[in-house]
Order: sequence, then C-alpha cells, then structure tokens
Amino acid sequence: MPEQLVFAMEVILNGLMAGVLYALVALGFVLIYKASGIFNYAQGVMALFAAMTLVGIMNGQVPFAHVINATFGTHVHTFGWNVPAFVAILLTMGVMVLLAWAVQRFVMRHLVGQEPIILFMATIGLAYFLEGVADLMWGSEIKTLDVGLPQGINLWIDESTFNIFGYGFFLDNLDIVATVIAALLVAALVAFSQYTKQGRAMRAVADDHQAALSVGISLNFIWIMVWSVAGFVALVAGIMWGTKSGVQFSLSLIALKALPVLMLGGFTSIPGAIVGGLIIGVGEKLFEFAVGPLVGGATENWFAYVLALIFLVFRPQGLFGEKIIERV
Repeated sequence: MPEQLVFAMEVILNGLMAGVLYALVALGFVLIYKASGIFNYAQGVMALFAAMTLVGIMNGQVPFAHVINATFGTHVHTFGWNVPAFVAILLTMGVMVLLAWAVQRFVMRHLVGQEPIILFMATIGLAYFLEGVADLMWGSEIKTLDVGLPQGINLWIDESTFNIFGYGFFLDNLDIVATVIAALLVAALVAFSQYTKQGRAMRAVADDHQAALSVGISLNFIWIMVWSVAGFVALVAGIMWGTKSGVQFSLSLIALKALPVLMLGGFTSIPGAIVGGLIIGVGEKLFEFAVGPLVGGATENWFAYVLALIFLVFRPQGLFGEKIIERV
C-alpha cells in the first residue's frame, strides 16, 4: 500500500510537469484568439518551424541549401561554423518576429472583417505553407536539439536523499527544468497581460476592435505584437519538446494536445489555459495509472479528448471562458 501511494504521488508530479508544458502550448492559441478572434491552427507548426530554425542556425546550416544546390549544381551545406545556443535563440526569435510581421502584412490584414471560418482556413493554409518552407530551408531529416538543458533521470531524488515510506522518486531532469521555465514564462505572460500598457491594449482589442481604434490603439501593432509573443511561446515549446523527442515533423502535432486544454480552460482565458493544462496532465497520468492496466493501457492517447468532449456537452465555454450571449 505505501508503495502504491508513493508511485501515485510520482505519477501526479509527472502529470503536473506535463500539464505545464501543455499549458505553454495552449497559451499560444489563447493569446492570438484573445487579440484577434482567430483560432491559430498553425501554432504547432510554428513550434516546429522555430525548433528547426534554431537547429539550423546552431549548426551553421545554409538555408534552402537543397534548393540552391539543385538549381546551381553546387555542394554547399554549411557556413563552416557553429553558433552558440544563446545567440542562436536570439536570432531565431528575430526570425519569429519577422514571421509575425509577414503574417500580418501579407495575410491577416487582408482578411479583416471576414467570417471566423475564413480566418481559420487561412491559418490552416499558413500551417502547411510553414511546414513546406521549413522542409525546404532545413531539410526533412530528424535533428537533435541540444541547448545545454540537463537530461536523464534525476539522480539527486533517490532513495538515499529523498523518500517517503522508504521509496524514492524518479523524475527526469529535462522535465523538471522544462517545468520551471514554462512556469516562469506563464507567470510572465499573465503579468504582461494584466499589468502592462501593451497587455491592456491587447485586452481592449479583444473586447472591441472599433472601440480600441477610437482611443488610438493600433490594431496592426497589437496583432504583430501578439503573433510575435505567440512565436516566442512556440520557440520555447519547440525547444522543450524538440530536446525531449528530437526535432521532426511530428513535433507540429503537439498542437493537437493543446485542444483539450483549451476546451477545458476556455479559449479566451490565460488562467484557464494553465488550469486546463494541469487537469489534462494529471488526469491522463492518473487515469493511465489506475484504469490503464484494466483495459490494456494506452489510455493517455484518448483520455484528454474524452474529457474535453464531456466539457463540450455540459459547459461549452470551458471553466474560465466567457459565455457568449447572442440577442436575436
């Protein structure tokens, strides 16, 4: 019995750490949806694009090398030097800001006032476009991402230093560091949204575009800022998940894991994304621990979506989402 209790506590801790990462991915959706009413299907691909760009810059890879070599018959692949991780992260963030400007300048500004389904379809097109560009720029092979984050089982949390009822905890170093970084970023985004001038302007745009314009708030600036912040969130998520499982095209599917989080927490709530992520993370781990052995396992793959379906039936706006009332 004590062994099962300690194992359950370990499962809960791992679920909380996974939940923080889910919340981090969901925040990218929430930020853009709050400011523009757009559900950004491309958020997962943005994480993939950021991670591939970071690896390419760190390795000194020539962008579009395959296209250049095929066109001109050359054999150039790298510049011959490696870029330090910190500098590469800054350069990648610059690329994501440039991407935010391009999305606003060439896509979203031409769709102002269109139906939500049109904006949603535009982000689907953007997702496939970015995926294709990433493939052309950096190649489609699986890449290893190492920015210096610790990895492996945490050796200082074991039977000799920390235990309950004589049983130790086994936690992954990368999960611990990723949780701390994600928690700090989430706290920073909440503070930015609530207490800064730009954050208040973002919330004003979310409430009423015309009213925001009437008091001198630039919609273009706010949307570029929001897409840039979402790009930064995608970069952090790409680093964490890319370090954990390698930079490959399946990385873009992490966005699908954020959908149940959004349905639970609400599409317009930053605190909702946090709480929803924690519920999904802990819930799927505990469900796998308690029920998985009885049904053959693999319950983590569908538990979150079943829980989200239940919420859609009984509380469509989520725990913290705003209830939309339409007068007819």
